[in-house]
Amino acid sequence: MPKNVSWDEQGGWEATGNWGSRDSEGRGLDLAHWQARLDELRAAHHVPGASLAVLVGRNIHELASGVLHRGTGVEATTDSVFQLGSIAKIYTATLVMQLAEAGRLDLDAPVVDVLPEFAVADAEATRTITTRQLLSHTSGMTCDFTHDTGRGDDCLAKYVEAAKGVALDCPPGTAVSYSSVGYNVLGRIVEVLTGQTWDEALKDRLLTPLGLDSTMTLPEEALRFRAAMGHLGEPGQDPDPAPAWDLMPRSAGPYGRVIASAGDVVRLARMHLEGGTAPDGTRVLAAGTVAAMQRREVDVPDKWTVSADGWGLGWSLYDWSGVPGFGHDGASIGQYGYLRVVPEAGVAIVLLTNGGGARLLYAALFRELLGELAGVRMPDAFAPAEQPPAVDFAPLAGTYRREGVVITVSERDGAGHLVYEFVDGMKDFSPPLEMDLVPVSETVFAGSGAGPSFSEDWMPVVFSTLPDGTGCCYIGMRAAPKIG
Repeated sequence: MPKNVSWDEQGGWEATGNWGSRDSEGRGLDLAHWQARLDELRAAHHVPGASLAVLVGRNIHELASGVLHRGTGVEATTDSVFQLGSIAKIYTATLVMQLAEAGRLDLDAPVVDVLPEFAVADAEATRTITTRQLLSHTSGMTCDFTHDTGRGDDCLAKYVEAAKGVALDCPPGTAVSYSSVGYNVLGRIVEVLTGQTWDEALKDRLLTPLGLDSTMTLPEEALRFRAAMGHLGEPGQDPDPAPAWDLMPRSAGPYGRVIASAGDVVRLARMHLEGGTAPDGTRVLAAGTVAAMQRREVDVPDKWTVSADGWGLGWSLYDWSGVPGFGHDGASIGQYGYLRVVPEAGVAIVLLTNGGGARLLYAALFRELLGELAGVRMPDAFAPAEQPPAVDFAPLAGTYRREGVVITVSERDGAGHLVYEFVDGMKDFSPPLEMDLVPVSETVFAGSGAGPSFSEDWMPVVFSTLPDGTGCCYIGMRAAPKIG
């Protein structure tokens, strides 16, 4: 496939040798300009390789830049595949919503009604957690429970069994707390109701109807494609290939293991833009189901980690100065992906990368693309003001805890200080992280040392309150209630 291509649904693939095309509404898209910007920004932010797909009007445009592996020098092309990380949750949510619209699943009934073996550490929560709460990250279930249950077709069943003793981040329905564990439970629901593995259901019910031939779930399937290698390194420097291509077990599939080209991700987004239909007219979802997924279920206190203002049923939701949008971010070992959709403009953009300052590349490139194609003004990068506001930090000091993490917040010489420590099953994940907290507002602070998946300068630390009055600290969209 050519490095720069455009897809017209009437005509098929066409190489864009003139470096330009025009969508169905007559707006020009200067591919030469965007290729140059992708090359320039990728190099400036030390991203080894990137693939970009843009849907505007009726056309999909694909560009690629850099290399898939700095050790081998293999060139990134538009048909290269990347690990999508948490963008996989959209695929799982779509499968779940297919079952709901078919009447096989009640989103507001307890999960145990369809999955009797489901349990969490809290017995009352076990009885009340619903599928809707799992989809919208309001179940209280935690995020960072990675458990290798082998390569067998029973890996998800074993995972759900192993997760029974995992503590909640917060009581169900009280707050949004990003949960990968919840999405694995959703994957198991798909298996029980379809009689297929999650991987098989995904292929039969979503990938095949949409013609997503460059999308897969298992590492050996990626061997048929040019697959990106993740890279790791210090901010502001060219990163090196990661020590492993993939660290996720098969049981991570529903929350984080989909491998795809940028063009295939845009094709999934196009189905959601077009009321649930495939290009050949096949109905994948009902229009009402598509709308329900984009309807806001919950606001989020942390509006910066993934740039979201709220959450729908699977989708992150955005409000760009009154212009609504939806999408999702994803990360695996040294690979980062970004999907943004602007429904009223008919625009969807996907960027897949393999390391370096990926978020800085995303922010700069999407700010320009969304501005030109959809009239969207993305928020400025998260950072404190030159003169931060004066804040009484004493009420926020204390100890906060969620599954696998203890956060200690203290006041030092009138300023905030935070220690982020991994405990229990995650105690060997990383040494404790320490950072000073610079006020952005009375409840929002900027911590340094975020790493490439956030900003290379500042990490959002957000304090909120649960309905029962308990204080809560959000880092990485995860809620940690105050325990002392």
